[in-house]
Amino acid sequence: MAKMTIAEALRQAIREEMRRDERVFCIGEDIDIEGGFGGAFTVTLGLAKEFGYDRIINTPISEIMIAGAAVGAAMTGMIPIADVQYGDFLFCMMDQLANQAAKMTYMSGGKVKVPMVMRAPVGATTRGAQHAQSLEGFFTHIPGLKVICPATAYDAKGLLKTAIRDENPVIVFEHKLLYGSKGTRAEKSALSPIGEVPDEEYLIPFGEAVVRREGSDVTIVANLLMMYRALEAAEILEKEGISVEVIDPRTLVPFDYDTVIKSIAKTSRLMIVEEDTKRNGWGAEVAAHIAEEAIYYLDAPIKRVAAYDVPIPFAPVMENFVIPSVDRIVEEVRNLMKS
Repeated sequence: MAKMTIAEALRQAIREEMRRDERVFCIGEDIDIEGGFGGAFTVTLGLAKEFGYDRIINTPISEIMIAGAAVGAAMTGMIPIADVQYGDFLFCMMDQLANQAAKMTYMSGGKVKVPMVMRAPVGATTRGAQHAQSLEGFFTHIPGLKVICPATAYDAKGLLKTAIRDENPVIVFEHKLLYGSKGTRAEKSALSPIGEVPDEEYLIPFGEAVVRREGSDVTIVANLLMMYRALEAAEILEKEGISVEVIDPRTLVPFDYDTVIKSIAKTSRLMIVEEDTKRNGWGAEVAAHIAEEAIYYLDAPIKRVAAYDVPIPFAPVMENFVIPSVDRIVEEVRNLMKS
């Protein structure tokens, strides 16, 4: 076992898969240039020394080109790992992702595969409205795409390796404040979730959630940074006699509803916490599914805690107000217990 940050675990996954399969390559803006960070958040730093610049491809600032090259390469049998510096720029790639990558296998009757990975940093980090969004909900809506969101180093490596070996296009959402505070691109207010990562080969199947904390009164489903805030809220609430179970979905498409339903059969209350905006977020889909399939387990209405439906503000005090905080989660659980 080795102790790694999430950024280090992602890098290790890429390195192992590039060694395993010569079809795997990386493409993106400044992903490994002399004096650079290794992409925006150090994940690809140093890979060019081992694999060369024909497999670690630095591009101009053109997200539409990165996506187009990745889709085309995947359709011809290569396995691209594309890097977008900020998840917000996925909108520049929407035609390639939503109309090309997601649909080609279906349109070709299964003859054309698109085995590509698109890595995208998300989350608010005082960079303003165009560099702060959490866009998971957009991409869970597109049939043909798989959507994953690793929140620990162990999951980052295992899920990314699974994504690289998948025959379908996979969007990997990574939170900027969870990469780890090591190195030249440390984020202010970042967490450092350093975890143990096995040296030996391992993969994590999609569609398997993890119960991060067991409880008996309320189930919270939360991803990425919000999972850590939910755990912190659970610690506070335990002192008040409220037992909170926290579930990390790990993958949003496919989604592990069985684990959630098993939990609410025990707790009878469900809260979903996400940094995406509340209106039509992935949490709304989870709430709708539970309402359709398991509503009789519930003793109270489903509660969603999410970013308010506004562009993410630049001012730190306003950003902190818009994004769900530990205090807001705690207060909403208290209210839910009164329902």
